[in-house]
Amino acid sequence: MTDDDRSPEEEFQELLRQLFGGGADGIDPEQLSRLTGMGIDPATMQTLMQQMQGAFAGSGEISWDLAERQALHIANQAGLGVTAGQRTDLDQAFALATLWLSEATTISELASPPKALTRGGWVEATLPVWQELAEPVATSIADALTAALSDQAPDDMQSLVQGAGRLMRTMGGSLFATQLGHVVGRLSLEVVSGGDVGIPLMPDGEAAILPQNFADFGRDLEIPEDQLGLYIATRELAHARLFRHARWLRLHVISQVTDFARGVHVDTDALEDLAARFNPSEPEELRRALESGALLPARSEAQTAALTRLENLLATIEGWVDVVTAEATSRLPSADRIAEAVRRRRAVGGPAEQALGSLVGLELRPRRMREAAAMWRAVTDAVGVASRDALWDYPDLMPTSEDIDDPAALVARLQAHARGEAPARDAFDDALEALLSGQTPAPEGESAPESGSDSDEPDGDAAGPEGERPV
Repeated sequence: MTDDDRSPEEEFQELLRQLFGGGADGIDPEQLSRLTGMGIDPATMQTLMQQMQGAFAGSGEISWDLAERQALHIANQAGLGVTAGQRTDLDQAFALATLWLSEATTISELASPPKALTRGGWVEATLPVWQELAEPVATSIADALTAALSDQAPDDMQSLVQGAGRLMRTMGGSLFATQLGHVVGRLSLEVVSGGDVGIPLMPDGEAAILPQNFADFGRDLEIPEDQLGLYIATRELAHARLFRHARWLRLHVISQVTDFARGVHVDTDALEDLAARFNPSEPEELRRALESGALLPARSEAQTAALTRLENLLATIEGWVDVVTAEATSRLPSADRIAEAVRRRRAVGGPAEQALGSLVGLELRPRRMREAAAMWRAVTDAVGVASRDALWDYPDLMPTSEDIDDPAALVARLQAHARGEAPARDAFDDALEALLSGQTPAPEGESAPESGSDSDEPDGDAAGPEGERPV
């Protein structure tokens, strides 16, 4: 059969053979012109094939540079620089917020001065964390794309597909990285400050406000700009101070997010359906599938439990920030109005945040922030600021979801601790004592058997401040 007798489908297969075979002559432009019979634009296909050849020559790793370029492209399209006047106004707001916070919390000041960032500056500062959070999902999608395309390929092309595993991984990961860059770029148009999303995106110990987005946020609130600036600066400093003080907290949050992300698996049925009807002339279909979350199956029970733990953690953090900010800004006449506007904004989330949820299956919103804030207020009223902030000193001391449900029990434990009373024994204490004494733990609801007068009281180390049962 001559070249002229081949069908468009056969021409396409021949192009793939050239691509994967790495022929010295490259891709024949005449062959590209014959793809019109398949409804494929030759110019588009030539660009695609060149990109695929570049990917095939790569290492198979996900190119996060694509995410950065896409995010910066969106951020800088309508991005404005920071004027000297804006910088001066924010410096003054941060200076006064620092003084007010010193009255509302015992957690120390930041070591580095806060910043005024452009949208592009926010992308560059936060993208390393976005990459860390999204990498497990990107890897899952890349692997699933490789398997799905292999299953859909005709028998006479299996050898080609099997030899292109690295290419498929790179393409799948690059598609995801590009889409992540699109979402992060859109987020840069909405976020007002470094801690706006609720997770520690900024480098450790850094606080920042985006003046352009701050102006957009306050435009329709009918609140004096100086009051709004003071409130946002105070909240941002409180968030950054907390993560700098509790250095374990940053890793704790990111670990919970990545644990959730590692459990994300691609819906292979949806991906195989997409691969079966994939039209190379319409790559937007794959982009839309990624953005809409159509390739992510329903959450498993383990993922739902992980998401609940993460939401409780974020609520505990945001609740503390909310209470401390309210105490520090009590002098502002519009403080309550601003606080409610901020809470509504966090609860609803913007389009870009919703797109992020579709992309990785995760909504970073603290659904129980009001309950957590009520808990922190009760703790502050009962034991004071210093004892409240000391709960962030160690992971074991941090309030749990049960404490959010029943703040009275937490307050009672803290008050007993302040009086020097030993905490009430529970099943954990009984099991630990039995383990240390070599006895079998007592069944639930029964006391541990006595092992002599020496073990009737808790060990001296366990009663000390550092080994004490968490309050």
